[in-house]
Amino acid sequence: MAKRARLIYNPTSGREEMKKRLPDVLQRLERGGLETSTHATIGEGDATLAAADAVQRGFDLIIAAGGDGTLNEVINGMAEKPNRPPLGIMPLGTTNDFARALNIPKKWEAACDIIIKQFTRTIDVGKMNHKYFINIAGGGSMTELTYEVPSKLKTMLGQLAYYMKGLEKLPRLRPIEVYIKSPQMDMHEEVMLFLLANSNSVAGFEKLAPDASLNDGLLDVVILKKCNLADFVRIASAALRGDHLNDPHIIHFQTSQLQVTSPDYVQINLDGEFGGTLPSVFSLLPSHIDIIVDESGNSSYRKRSGGSR
Repeated sequence: MAKRARLIYNPTSGREEMKKRLPDVLQRLERGGLETSTHATIGEGDATLAAADAVQRGFDLIIAAGGDGTLNEVINGMAEKPNRPPLGIMPLGTTNDFARALNIPKKWEAACDIIIKQFTRTIDVGKMNHKYFINIAGGGSMTELTYEVPSKLKTMLGQLAYYMKGLEKLPRLRPIEVYIKSPQMDMHEEVMLFLLANSNSVAGFEKLAPDASLNDGLLDVVILKKCNLADFVRIASAALRGDHLNDPHIIHFQTSQLQVTSPDYVQINLDGEFGGTLPSVFSLLPSHIDIIVDESGNSSYRKRSGGSR
């Protein structure tokens, strides 16, 4: 019997790719035995409502088509539900960090074929206060970039828009004062930024948290202490190579819970979107959602008994 799938897609994502491809995508999924209905999102927060509705209506699987923002909203719609169907991903956005961490291809045909096979891996889901994330949470000057770049510019220029905006912002980098409490660490420090990574692919940096695994029950915390502009540029270059963790300005540890407070106004970035402001409690829901992936495996997932089904 054909399985029922709900495809939630962002019609404005990545040069409106999905709008053009929709008939072909549906035909390919139907041929693969997935009876698929669609929901086109109509604005911020809509994918969350659509995902919650799809779970409620008992769909066998949910497919998120768009960038990291759409995926984050879908996760937020599913995370609280007791019966969560598997989630397929079609990476069509400007930034697809999470799909890259899972080696899910950008080519729509290949992404469809992976979804049709329905091979799943169980992943951890991060939680900040009452919101969820699957890739990254962070605060500090550089993390504000992602949602400062207008979406039209994102679509036209892609990753370049972030770097241009980043270079423009570098002279204004300022530290924030934070109190960080976790079972592993208790600190009061001026920092440039702090990041909590669930996967190893963050903002185009493949090696920012090289040990991060999507199913180890831990978040990788990377903190950059107060530094000058020259140090900042040097550490950012080292981070591209994965050589930054031994730098004296970097603090790195793993935890399943973290509390961050600050006397400053600090915005939080969740999976590249604005997630609110400090104070925040970060935690992890271990082995919480089944993601449909390629059977041949990927870099951000460690084999653990019972991981695939």
